[in-house]
Amino acid sequence: MSNNYAVIMAGGVGSRFWPMSQEHMPKQFLDVLGTGKTLIQMTYERLIRVVPKENVYVVTNKNYKDLVSKQIDVSESQVLMEPQRKNTAPCIAYASHKIYDLNPDANLIVAPSDHLILKEDRFVKIIQEALQKSEEGSNIVTLGIKPSRPDTGYGYIQFDAAGDLVMGEVRDVKQFTEKPNRELAEIFLKSGDYFWNSGIFIWKAQTIINALSKFKPELNALFTSNSGEYNTDAEQEFVDLAFKHCEDISIDFAVLENAKNVYVVLANFGWSDLGTWGSLYTHLEKDIDENAVIGDQVHLFDSEHCIVNVPEGKTVLLQGLKNYIVVEAEGILMVVKKDDEQKIKSYVKTIKGE
Repeated sequence: MSNNYAVIMAGGVGSRFWPMSQEHMPKQFLDVLGTGKTLIQMTYERLIRVVPKENVYVVTNKNYKDLVSKQIDVSESQVLMEPQRKNTAPCIAYASHKIYDLNPDANLIVAPSDHLILKEDRFVKIIQEALQKSEEGSNIVTLGIKPSRPDTGYGYIQFDAAGDLVMGEVRDVKQFTEKPNRELAEIFLKSGDYFWNSGIFIWKAQTIINALSKFKPELNALFTSNSGEYNTDAEQEFVDLAFKHCEDISIDFAVLENAKNVYVVLANFGWSDLGTWGSLYTHLEKDIDENAVIGDQVHLFDSEHCIVNVPEGKTVLLQGLKNYIVVEAEGILMVVKKDDEQKIKSYVKTIKGE
């Protein structure tokens, strides 16, 4: 395991989980499931089953450095600070170059900090399959999740579906489609050869650096140290300058849509990206009317299929609601139809005058 490294991406705000998730306390640092553990703590504990603790690195915004240090067992040198948010490609470029400087033989597992995985033993086996494939030459590997609905909030992976599909198998990737419209998502769902892109990637550090150099040479050059800044006191200043000038782009658009050496492992480990209140609803215990409630003084009448999340001790009476999200946090009350949850992000921008 000594060559295995994990990169946890933990710099996002989780605006679709507003008002619980906000700028000063994003969802990855919250116990959204009521389990006693935050999402980043759960992610860390999964990954140290395949990666030594000292090889886990967290890329986060400068403002969240202390939150990371308080919640998981990493040293100061394992917390990589982004001066500003520039999407996943710069984040991955930074971490990959830093770790390659430490170990040119490094295998990287890149994972978001805010996903839910219910079957962790299965997750470990899938990761091991992916690591093996990534080491067979310069292969880029992602984990695909069988879609359960025509969701427009996910990227889709088309793969070679010849023969019987067996979970855990590695398949060639034909193409990526980022967040299709509803009509296209329904076609993908029916076709049987499209899986959701989980956003979890496995590759050698050298492989992703070579891919960035080929497809995004200007971005890669900004993070290529010719003077040995990585893992020295000069690293942060070097990285701050790189982020100032780099493109804002996802790794999907920067590399995966262009590369040919891409494979997907068909994964079945109880995955959810917990990107919205609706996705959280599916994982919470429900009452006889299919309401999921967090809060000890919530009283529902003639209401069904709702998700309610309010502080302990807060008395709430709701009547006649069907398929609604009701959340109170930080002195803010939100009531939104579940069908309109994708609009929450734009609503928040309007409230803030952005």
